[in-house]
Amino acid sequence: MAKASDFLPIILIPGLNCSPRLYQEQVPVLWELGQVTVADHRRDETMAAIAKNILDAAPKRFRLAGLSMGGYISLEIMRQAPQRVAKLALLDTSARPETAEQTERREKLIALAEQERLIEINDVLWPNLVHESKISNKALRASIDKMAYETGAKAFIRQQKAIVGRADSRPLLAAIKCPTLVIVGDKDQLTPPAHAKEIAEGIRDARFETIARCGHMSTMEEPQQVTNLLMEFFT
Repeated sequence: MAKASDFLPIILIPGLNCSPRLYQEQVPVLWELGQVTVADHRRDETMAAIAKNILDAAPKRFRLAGLSMGGYISLEIMRQAPQRVAKLALLDTSARPETAEQTERREKLIALAEQERLIEINDVLWPNLVHESKISNKALRASIDKMAYETGAKAFIRQQKAIVGRADSRPLLAAIKCPTLVIVGDKDQLTPPAHAKEIAEGIRDARFETIARCGHMSTMEEPQQVTNLLMEFFT
């Protein structure tokens, strides 16, 4: 029997330097389950402000999914308004706070963004974004480059500042009560499977799924598998 949560709107939150293109394979299919919105996370430079703006524009209750930075924002939404989220999907993300080493790498990328050298940013990130079998996939790389232009250098800098200042969400996990799905590529180098498993183990009854031959950009690398998992979970 269908439940009320099966008809609630779905909000998808992209990752760092990503646009709605990140979910272009999922949106048309998820639309069968109800209204689908891709949130705009480009306007603020703190996680709290980004989450608040998404909540201000969101319906009273909704189903939520976020990849990478989108997962950080989703966890902040759970911190601010857990009662509004009926189901939660966290993809290729982490509950851990920033490390000094990560911040140092981000500062170098911010310096490139300040000079509008967007493709050079992706040149640096590319080997860590996707599975080694997809490094030579020109179409995938082109789509990721397009997302960088769609995001823009100024928004990229704001996003990086928000990520650097994010809270440690591990203490939050035990308080999450809604059904939760955690997905990760088996070779995700940026937010590895150990981080995803930590989330799944921290949230009671969370479902944990690993996608084979997949890196960090699971919705684009293995779109059909991700779509199937989200459809099954959100239905």
